[in-house]
Amino acid sequence: MSEFEVDIPVRWGDMDALGHVNNACYFRYMEQARIEWLKAIGEDFSLQKQGPILATAQCNYLKPVTYPATLRVQVQGEKPGRSSFVLRYRLLLDDGQMVAEGETVIVWVNYAAGKSVPLPDNLRQRLQTANSETLG
Repeated sequence: MSEFEVDIPVRWGDMDALGHVNNACYFRYMEQARIEWLKAIGEDFSLQKQGPILATAQCNYLKPVTYPATLRVQVQGEKPGRSSFVLRYRLLLDDGQMVAEGETVIVWVNYAAGKSVPLPDNLRQRLQTANSETLG
């Protein structure tokens, strides 16, 4: 699945009262991986007038995680639409066990106007290339 991978250490404070990583932390892990993925493909939207917003996010929890641990988060971009694309995530322990999988829909927007805009050409090309490599 993996187009991009990033290792994220689990922090002691990520655990909840039940002694395992709190479910909300998985969304932060996916967020961190998403930002690292955008940087890796050359998208620096931090000072631009347009960029990504999160339209939807979901996570399937498969196995509890406890501290200490390092999660490998794999990110795969899907074929893009006009102004949006899907990212899929797999979260794995060091031994390869998948502990969660997720999906987000990202929409490219003009921040001032609050409206969607077409994806930048370089991002669209990267997503199409990654999708064809995954299928090929």
